Amino acid sequence: MNPARLTEIPVVFYRTAGGAEPVLDWLRRLPAEDRRIIGTDLATVQFGWPIGMPLCRSLGRGLWEVRSSLPSRRIARVLFFIEDDRIGVVHGLIKKTQKTPADDLDLARRRMKEMQV
Repeated sequence: MNPARLTEIPVVFYRTAGGAEPVLDWLRRLPAEDRRIIGTDLATVQFGWPIGMPLCRSLGRGLWEVRSSLPSRRIARVLFFIEDDRIGVVHGLIKKTQKTPADDLDLARRRMKEMQV
């Protein structure tokens, strides 16, 4: 935790024009224990920003990832940006390869641009 930060940064999840929340829907489909770990990691960012490796890593152009090791022996990534003193959560995925797939990065960047308007 960053002792200098006394307040939390609000977390806002991406919402489509139709009102769907795909990141929250993805989280709800995960096992409860996996959700708990991801939630704890996201809260660490929320209350302790800025945070670096091993929990957070920059993906460039304002996009960051929260890196969670799950009890189900999988690895999750939650992609986010910080702007106007809020955390915008734009995408979540279970890693299957070393590198984050370009399609996932493109989707996250499109959603980030929508949220920044």
